[in-house]
Amino acid sequence: MEDVAAMAGVSAMTVSRVLNTPEKVRPQTRARVMAAVQALDYRPNSAARVLATGRSGVLGVVSFDTTLYGPASTVFSIEQAAREHGYNVSIVSLSSLNRRSIGEGVERLRAQSADGIMVVAPHQSAADGLKELPSDTPLVAVGAGGDVPFPAVAVDHRAGAERAVRHLLSLGHETVVHLAGPADWVDASGRVDGWRAALEAAGRDVPRMPAGDWSARSGYEHGRQIAADPEVTAVFAANDAMALGLLRALREAGRDVPGEVSVVGFDDVPEAAYFPPPLTTVRQNFGEVGRRAFALLLDRIEGASRPAPEPAGARRVVEPELVVRESTGVRRRT
Repeated sequence: MEDVAAMAGVSAMTVSRVLNTPEKVRPQTRARVMAAVQALDYRPNSAARVLATGRSGVLGVVSFDTTLYGPASTVFSIEQAAREHGYNVSIVSLSSLNRRSIGEGVERLRAQSADGIMVVAPHQSAADGLKELPSDTPLVAVGAGGDVPFPAVAVDHRAGAERAVRHLLSLGHETVVHLAGPADWVDASGRVDGWRAALEAAGRDVPRMPAGDWSARSGYEHGRQIAADPEVTAVFAANDAMALGLLRALREAGRDVPGEVSVVGFDDVPEAAYFPPPLTTVRQNFGEVGRRAFALLLDRIEGASRPAPEPAGARRVVEPELVVRESTGVRRRT
C-alpha cells in the first residue's frame, strides 16, 4: 500500500479510502490511485481488510438460474452499480426460488462475509422465504411482490401495462386482449392488474386472457387462436418474446400488423426495434433498478453512519417507459 501511495502521490490513508470507501474520494484522486494499483499489480489482502475495517467489500446476490431477459438484466445492472462503487459481487444462482432455497442461498453468502445481500425474487412463491431471512445481515429485495420486512426495489409493472393499454385504446381499439405471463410471477400479475384496470377505467369489456410461459413458442401457439378471432384488433403481450411469436402467428394467418391488429410487448429487448414490424413495447430501466437497489443496500450497510437510512419495508418504484414503434396503428373501421 505504501508503494501505491508513493506512486500516486497520496497518503496510505487515501489509498485505503479508495479501496474501501471509494465514493468518499474525489474522482481525480481515485483514478490516480487505481492507476497505481494496476501498474503495481497490487491486491489487497481480503482477510486483513475484514479485520481492519469489519467489511469484506463483497456484496451478495441471490437469484435463480435463468436466461430470461428481465431477471438476467436485473442481475447485470446490480453487478454494474456495485462495481462502479468498488464492491465485488458474489452471485448464488438457484434452480428455484422457495423458502428453503432462498435461505440456503443467503447462508452461503453470509459464510463468505458478504457486507450485504440483494435477493432477486420475481416469483410469488418467494414471498414466504423473504419473510424468514435473518435480520442481522443488510438485505434488499429486488422485484419482489407483497410486503417484505426489508427495503425493496421494483419496476411498476402495473403502470407500464396501463400505459400500453391506454395507448391502444387511444388508437380507436374497442378493447385489448392480454397475452399474460405465468401466474406465479410478480411481473406477470402486475401487468394483468394494469391491463384490467385500464380497460375498466375506460368502461371497456375485459376479454378472456390466455397465459403463456414467457417463450416465443407459447406466444405463437396462443397467437394462432388469437389470429383466428376476427374481433381481435389489439393485443398486449406480457413480454417481447411472446409478442414475437404472436407476430408470426398473425402473419401466417394473413392478418396485417398494424393494419388489422396492433401489438404491444413489454421489456424492450435489444431486438425489439428489428421485429417485423418494429415492436411497440414497454421499456424497463434496469440500470436504474440496479442503482436504486445498490443505494438501498448501502444505506443498510452503513446504518447509523448515515443520517436517515431507509426503514425496513421501504419500497422504491422504477417507472417504465412506453416506446412507440410500427406495430401499433389507428384501428381500421369496417
